[in-house]
Amino acid sequence: MGKRATLRFYAELNDFLPPARRFADCEHAFLGSPSVKDVIESIGVPHTEIEMILVNGESRGFDYRLQDGDRVSVYPMFEALDVGAASRVRPEPLRVPAFILDVHLGRLARILRLLGFDTAYANDMDDERLASQAARERRILLTRDRQLLKRRLVTHAYCLRSQAPLEQAVEVLRRFDLVSLAAPFTRCLRCNGRLEPIGIETVGDRIPPGVRGRITEAVRCGSCRQIYWKGTHYERLKRLVGEVRASAAAPGETEAPAGRLQSEDD
Repeated sequence: MGKRATLRFYAELNDFLPPARRFADCEHAFLGSPSVKDVIESIGVPHTEIEMILVNGESRGFDYRLQDGDRVSVYPMFEALDVGAASRVRPEPLRVPAFILDVHLGRLARILRLLGFDTAYANDMDDERLASQAARERRILLTRDRQLLKRRLVTHAYCLRSQAPLEQAVEVLRRFDLVSLAAPFTRCLRCNGRLEPIGIETVGDRIPPGVRGRITEAVRCGSCRQIYWKGTHYERLKRLVGEVRASAAAPGETEAPAGRLQSEDD
């Protein structure tokens, strides 16, 4: 005779469930003694979205073997909260945020770099390389691919709900409580390197003649040597930064001023 367990998913974990199973107890039939991780992922929820599992009221890890009659409560990640003595099912939150994005998120990568966040991205990275680099460099993997999130190497990740890059950026800032950590216009949009001030006189030949007389400062990427200055796109980028931060900020949070940017490619 088959065995049964009751599972309940909380908060945004319900995004991964079919409508009929959301915000309700789910009866799950199973054979043998599967791990609770395998059962949860078979239902559709990636393990990277989970912070804590309670089985019959007690904290359990992903390796817990499900028993007949178990009642399982599954909670989402609490990146900004203290869950006290309860056991987390994944490593501690990454306090210094660094991201890696799948190949479909090039525009989001540019926005996150614009906001000053360490963001690895390449348009030719396969799933295996993404997962291994995320683990090796302790980066948070951002993707909409749920199968990628189920890879065992991936411990810190987020499944984006929106398909619009600006909305995705707001999601990320809210999800990881990053509004106060944004440092706009400090990273290279091309390669993710850090930007450093540089004298106009040393790079004048790389700035269009019609622009040289109108600018007094520039910055250069320490990695790829790209040059940036406050050009015609600066005000547009400044507004974009302000809109993303304002949308992501908690009610009553004060906005910090934005910074600089246009590159010799613009």
